[in-house]
Amino acid sequence: MKKYLVTTIITITLFSALSTSCSDDFVATTPEYSIDSENYFNSKADYDLAIIAAYDLLQSSYVNVLLGEIASDNTFAGGESPTDVIGFQQVDDMIHTQVNSNVRDIWNWMFAGVQRANYILEFQNKTDFEGKTQLIAEARFLRAYYQFELVKWFGGIPMKGDARFKIGDEKTIPRSSAAEVYASIESDLTYAIANLSPTAAQKGRATKGAAQALLGKAYLYQNKFTQAATTLESLIGSGNYSLVTDYNAMFEMDGENGAESVFEVQYTDVEGAGFTCLQCSEGNVAVGFNGIRNFSGPLFSSGFSFNIPTVDAVNAFEVGDRRKDVAILDIVAFAAANTAFDNGNGVTYGKGNEDTGYFNRKYLPRKRSSTAAGDLNLTNPNNYRAIRYADVLLMAAEAYNRGGIDDGKARGYLNQVRRRAFGDNNHDIAASGAALTDFILAERRVELFGEGHRFFDLVRTGKAVGKIPGFTANKNELFPLPIEEIQFANGNWQQNPGY
Repeated sequence: MKKYLVTTIITITLFSALSTSCSDDFVATTPEYSIDSENYFNSKADYDLAIIAAYDLLQSSYVNVLLGEIASDNTFAGGESPTDVIGFQQVDDMIHTQVNSNVRDIWNWMFAGVQRANYILEFQNKTDFEGKTQLIAEARFLRAYYQFELVKWFGGIPMKGDARFKIGDEKTIPRSSAAEVYASIESDLTYAIANLSPTAAQKGRATKGAAQALLGKAYLYQNKFTQAATTLESLIGSGNYSLVTDYNAMFEMDGENGAESVFEVQYTDVEGAGFTCLQCSEGNVAVGFNGIRNFSGPLFSSGFSFNIPTVDAVNAFEVGDRRKDVAILDIVAFAAANTAFDNGNGVTYGKGNEDTGYFNRKYLPRKRSSTAAGDLNLTNPNNYRAIRYADVLLMAAEAYNRGGIDDGKARGYLNQVRRRAFGDNNHDIAASGAALTDFILAERRVELFGEGHRFFDLVRTGKAVGKIPGFTANKNELFPLPIEEIQFANGNWQQNPGY
């Protein structure tokens, strides 16, 4: 997205969170015109460029997805050694502190997204143009998306309405409560639902369905089951989405932005990056991090062997579940099936830290031209399927069940997902009550494996203790605010409990 931006947009950033973001590369150093952030919005084109900038930070959410798996019981940190990306290793072991550069990245980059959305909203009344209501709805959807990520990871955050944060605000604006953040999210998404089109003008842009799905998820995270069920039922009833028949095809390049995709973060390999500015990449950095170390073989390219599936996660798939071989790559079995590769030399690969022999196949780097832009490990074009229709069905099932509303509907939505997984109805679930809840949560684990949801599913349902090794109750439900933010706030913001 950044390649479409000009150098005339200037934004004021939030403390260390935004000033350190290399992906704010639309900030001018040598402006072409005499213009600044306060008098920028003078045409539809100006707003269009600003909304592109607001979408841009979605690409930085690759680290949210990686750590959402590593923090759970789904995967190990992996890497080359126990000290490779030490922040990942600490989160994996649940020994992370307020000094963790990877957790800090989530705070910084998601707040950069909020700031960019707020830049538009602060000046929403400056200029009128055709399609303005739709654009404002997109800005509010994006603010809700970024705030939802922040409240999931950190709890209450500072908010400033439709205005940008400026230096000094950290000492005067308090952290809002989680309930207040969710209220803001609900308001933004309600507006987005009322004003977004059901179909996107361009791939990757927010739609009414995306706003409904995110609002339903926000309600579910607050245990507002009736509201969640109503919102998700409206989305399901629209008929705009469906489960794709071929689960495998959905995660290949040709399956992007398909019938099951409610919201998808777009990536491309036309612009590269480096380790000094990972968020500058137009590619999905997580994909290269997931890759098999020193790999030579068909279909895939090599990577850094992070985010290694645990044996427990592999065994969570039932016999006959066709999703297993899509979600999990068994490297030993894969090598045995491809002995003819390279004129009979076969598949070769290295082993890294915490090797289990398994890899996250959904988001492994696929083979591409050796002339593709940038570092092939950092600029993979695999889109992130942020919200899938299967997730919507399982969220609706959970809301109907846990809210005591309608176990029959809950089973129906659960079994839709399972029938695709097994190719028959012989594996339908007939349970009710708490037993049905357990089946739904187990289904979420295997259906959404590798997609960054597992840690938060365990936390919000109170099942993290005993499931996640090292997890401490009343502490690890949230991650610490970066120490720099606490220091800058000079006593105005308190650290999360236990840190």
